[in-house]
Order: sequence, then C-alpha cells, then structure tokens
Amino acid sequence: MSQVDRAIHAAVEARDEHTALHGLQVARLSEELGRALALDADDIDALREAAHIHDVGKIGIPDQVLLKPAPLTLREWEIMKNHSALGARIVAAQSSPHWEAMHASSKIVNAVLHHHEHFAGTGYPDGLAGDAIPLWSRIILIADCYDALTETRAYRASLTHEDALEVMSGERGRVSDPELFDVFVRSIECSRWKVTGRERNG
Repeated sequence: MSQVDRAIHAAVEARDEHTALHGLQVARLSEELGRALALDADDIDALREAAHIHDVGKIGIPDQVLLKPAPLTLREWEIMKNHSALGARIVAAQSSPHWEAMHASSKIVNAVLHHHEHFAGTGYPDGLAGDAIPLWSRIILIADCYDALTETRAYRASLTHEDALEVMSGERGRVSDPELFDVFVRSIECSRWKVTGRERNG
C-alpha cells in the first residue's frame, strides 16, 4: 500500500469504518480477478490501489445520507451518486513522489470515477457502456457488487455466496461486463475471499 493509499484509507476510516473495511475487501477481490485475467504485476498493484480507495468520495457525503440505517430516498440516492466524481477529484489532487512516479496514476483516477458505470450504459456518472468503461472500473464494479451483497447492512441481511452470484448473474451484461463476470464466477470458487455461509473470510 502506497503512502497516498494509506493516507486516503485513513481518512475514509476516520469518516466511516464500514466504508474502509469494504474498500479493503474490494481491493482483495479486484486483485484476484486481475490475476485471473493475467494482468501484469504493475497493473495489478495499481488496480489494487484503485479498488482500495474507490469509495473515498464518500467522505464528502453528508452523514444523514452516508450513515442512514435504511434504504435511501431518490433524492438521497442522487446525493450518494456524487461520491464517484468526488473521489476522482480527491485522488487526482494527491501529490507525492510515489504518486507522481506512477505511470498508472491517471488510470487510477479514471477507475475511481467510473466504478459505477454499467455495461449497458445505465450507470453513472457519465453513462459509459461496454468497452468504453475503463477495464479497472469494470473489475472493481464486480468486486464491489459481490462484497456489498454479502455484507450485512442495517436495513437488510447479507446474502450467501450462492444467492449473491444468482443476483449478479441476473445483471450480467446489463450491469457487469459478461466476460469478466464469467471469469469472476470461476475464480471466486477457489478464492480465500469466497463467502462461506453468511460470513466474510477476512
């Protein structure tokens, strides 16, 4: 984890521990999927960094929205959707020798910005579709969905591994990249991060 990554993660943790733990798990799952896709070592390192801090923009979301123990209203959801653009601006503003030396820094910014784009073009913030969505964003989206579905929220119980994959399968090609999702389904079965019962492995 780089100094930039550690600083951003610490800021997120101070704001909301749940978001910080989610970022760690999404980073683990994204790294595994990146390895299954045979990405090179440098790309996997940068992908892991992007995934770890993908929700940093949530530090700019008001408490009554971010920490609400119930489903969001439509108006609150519009506020929450700002977190990807906020996060990209925060990440882009970082300055350190490590960050400036990283050839992938702009790709990390774009991965954070677009991690809620849907394969069919119905996501946000820009409504990108298909291969126009950065690869790392498409990877992070799958890891993000799996972890979100299998963690307990104040307003709903967690799903089992099997139930989560069933939900995600129904969104294959509409929300997730279908080819990446198929790789994820194969790789998660032998992953140490596969949810067993209703408990995460951490």
